[in-house]
Amino acid sequence: MDTSDERRDGVRLDREQPEVYRALLGVASQARKAAREAGFDRRLVELVNIRCSQLNGCAACLDTHVRQAVKAGETTRRLGVLSAWRETELFSDQERAALDLAEAWAQLPPRDLAAVEARASDHLDAAQRAAVLGVVAAICAFNQITIAGARAVRPEGDEAGHGSEG
Repeated sequence: MDTSDERRDGVRLDREQPEVYRALLGVASQARKAAREAGFDRRLVELVNIRCSQLNGCAACLDTHVRQAVKAGETTRRLGVLSAWRETELFSDQERAALDLAEAWAQLPPRDLAAVEARASDHLDAAQRAAVLGVVAAICAFNQITIAGARAVRPEGDEAGHGSEG
């Protein structure tokens, strides 16, 4: 993430390599489909997207996925404490397991992966764990693309160009 005062143009994968970008959109779509088929609702998918985007510092993806989570019925209370989810009782065992996996997989190299996966297997079956991995892989790719492309969070009413991976 660029924190300097200089504006940079960034590398726009969607413009320079549109076939690659479209393929990644397809990956994100298939990850959401796999999550649905594994029994996850859209709110859980968005919680994973948001938590990974928090960890990766992607403001544009956070903007997109917080709005999508609210649209899917997520509460502002839970969104407000998501970065400290371990310290609350607001998340179900299934959600906690998915968030634990998401954090482990979004940060490379993963720490204590065997322990995280063992805990998660108490609440998520193999298909659900794989679905979380698919969502994590897709959002982390879009975090990288968005940050590299220097996409900014636009003021209210000027949101063109965001949310295409959603």
